[in-house]
Amino acid sequence: MSAISLIDIKNKTGIGFGTSGVRGLVSELTDEVVYSYSTAFLKYLKDNGEKYEKVALAGDLRDSTPKIMRIVGRAIIDIGAEIVNCGFVPTQTLALYGIKNKIPSIMVTGSHIPADRNGIKFYKPEGEVLKSDEEIISSMEIENIGKILGVDLPEINNEASLLYFERFLKIFPLKSLEGMKIGLYGHSAVGRDIFENILVSFGAEVTKLGYSDEFVPVDTEVIEEKTAELGKVWNSEHRFNALVSTDGDSDRPLLGDENGNWLRSDILGILTAKFLKAKVVVNPISCNTALEKSKLFEKIVKTKIGSPYVVAEMIKLEKEGFTNIVGYEANGGFFTQDLPTRDGILPLICWLVLAKSDKKGISQLMNDLPKRFTESGSVRDFPTDKSMKIIESGEALEKIQNSFGVAQNISNIDGLRITLLNGEIIHLRPSKNAPEFRNYVEAGSPARAKTLSAEVFKIIQSWNI
Repeated sequence: MSAISLIDIKNKTGIGFGTSGVRGLVSELTDEVVYSYSTAFLKYLKDNGEKYEKVALAGDLRDSTPKIMRIVGRAIIDIGAEIVNCGFVPTQTLALYGIKNKIPSIMVTGSHIPADRNGIKFYKPEGEVLKSDEEIISSMEIENIGKILGVDLPEINNEASLLYFERFLKIFPLKSLEGMKIGLYGHSAVGRDIFENILVSFGAEVTKLGYSDEFVPVDTEVIEEKTAELGKVWNSEHRFNALVSTDGDSDRPLLGDENGNWLRSDILGILTAKFLKAKVVVNPISCNTALEKSKLFEKIVKTKIGSPYVVAEMIKLEKEGFTNIVGYEANGGFFTQDLPTRDGILPLICWLVLAKSDKKGISQLMNDLPKRFTESGSVRDFPTDKSMKIIESGEALEKIQNSFGVAQNISNIDGLRITLLNGEIIHLRPSKNAPEFRNYVEAGSPARAKTLSAEVFKIIQSWNI
């Protein structure tokens, strides 16, 4: 029987591991691609001595997700395991179930990207697939079984949802949000129902907003103008204490204050870590430096962008004897040692509880942090090899310094991150998920951050000619 090479699949379709899982256009996520990656992951675990009889499976609310889940289900059956159908739940809900039951889990989701795309995230019994795992999986070959037929999934097992809900009951008192009026922008987020249940259980008065049967791509790092306007409108109508939302698979948070202004999610991890009494914080190089300037933590470690890098560093620190370790990303997704993958709901509950207990508005909590503000953007349809060449050749550094002044610090941890003499930061990075050239900037005021981001955007555009 002939074999299918994942290297050939990636070269042919462009589908491969990015910052978190495998993603691509739905039209390119063919049955062969889905089956091959799923089988390679499960076979990799078997080859490494993992003995499992079940695999947990879940998905988000995209139209393309159920079909992909059925193909993943076929791979699970063919490897000789039983499917535990966790249904449509947040990624972290599935991951927690797999970790607690010591079984692999597979999540079908495109996260925050548009509906014409989707993806798959893989979890080992102990947590996320790391970059070292991805390298081996990506080089594997599997048997070609010919025509691939999806399977009918078993009835939904609700244990994952219950386990995730119980986790919050162990952290927060039942009446910790009593009297708070919360607007829940549910759109098509897979965690909207469980999120509502958590809020109500803690005593909040919840108003459901913007629920949609069609998939809505919400990016918690880049708040679109339409989303910003909705926050203002909803607040003027209801006078909420806060607005809350997540991205599509609910592992990235979005928080709005009592004035209807959405916060940048890259600051949410600071007070979440403080609330959880963390000593060590791990986050990617792209995160807001208000963390460092807050001086709240004993140790801060920077990584490349992508959840596998954060998790790998947390594991390393734990082996070195450090305790009370947490992590978070610029998108707001939060990591703990018992659930080392993005959680988009935990940081929101932490901020709400802090606001209630400290008798402060969300905006006041934010204003208590060091004044550092970020903006991000990307130029699309920018070939990755071209953007990499611009950075590696030194052209990008020369142009930035000629335009904005001399650098006091340069980091090449992930892309090119330049700290200027005036303290402003410009970070250029080719995307690993799509042909995009991204920029992250940081400044001392929101207005300056917006202006700086727009100026950097024009420079990147000038290279894409």
